[in-house]
Amino acid sequence: MTAAPKIYALHENPEWFPPFADAFAAEGLPMEEWLLTEGTLDLDASPPEGIFWSRISASSHTREHGLSKDYARAVLSWLEAHGRRVVNGRRVLELEMSKVDQLTALRAAGIDTPRTVAAVGREQVLQAAEDFPTPFVTKHNQGGKGLGVRRFDSYADLEEYVRGEEYEEPVDGITLIQEYVVAADGGITRVEIVGHELVYAVRGDTERGGFQLCPADACAIDPATGRPIMPPGATISMAPDEAVGLFSLREGYADDPIVGKYIDFTRRLGLEVTGIENIRTFDGRTLTYDVNTNTNYNSDVEAVAPRSGPRQIARYLGGLLHEAYPQTAAVAAGR
Repeated sequence: MTAAPKIYALHENPEWFPPFADAFAAEGLPMEEWLLTEGTLDLDASPPEGIFWSRISASSHTREHGLSKDYARAVLSWLEAHGRRVVNGRRVLELEMSKVDQLTALRAAGIDTPRTVAAVGREQVLQAAEDFPTPFVTKHNQGGKGLGVRRFDSYADLEEYVRGEEYEEPVDGITLIQEYVVAADGGITRVEIVGHELVYAVRGDTERGGFQLCPADACAIDPATGRPIMPPGATISMAPDEAVGLFSLREGYADDPIVGKYIDFTRRLGLEVTGIENIRTFDGRTLTYDVNTNTNYNSDVEAVAPRSGPRQIARYLGGLLHEAYPQTAAVAAGR
């Protein structure tokens, strides 16, 4: 008997998924999690009917899920070859996996980004940084949660690090050298978009959060100790039990011109669920530096936001399911 069409959520990190599972349940939508950590793929078989939402993360290798990215590439290629409706499909997966891809795509869309040079190899990292004004930062091209992000106040400091035993080799071999910019108001802005529409904008506190501004609640706690994580790059230290949230709702951001540019960008790339981050500098620039295609939401913001990010995703996917399979009992958002 053929299974009824449903929403399939492709991911690799169960710790991040409960808010989304709750949202699908609240909307009464048929959903099945497809965990891409290991498995088989019968290329002679046809995929099940349904809507497929990919939220594979570039940081999956940090959770011992190093095979998830290539497994996801295979699954998405298979789904798309059979004409299945995929949200954040194969092209978007590659955007998630490469900050070089993100920055070049943003620039092609007329969106300003920080000055950046990509380097492969330790000596090339040093060579690329020779002409950079200090301070500057390094980043891993493929990562997340501030992976590989370090600030250097001098070229000598970088040289000591690169030639030393503590040097972190990027998983794909590509290191970014990027201008260090300071937020004019001590925070970055993360613009959450679902279905090419603004959900809300979030302020991330860079003074307390540093380079680690993953909004998921699970990111704030060290799984080994159960204690709050002190983010690298923070300029204001918090006491171990200080209850200061790093994220807050940015009111009135819908009128900012950058939002329209981001929505045009999502249409250009076929990017349907995303959180795009920018920093407004003291000299008046708005620099966009990160495109998160497996976006997470913060509970503090969700508690006060006019609408919920996970619920908007559920409603959007439910609408797609209803349109593709009208015979299902799915509830479409806004209908």
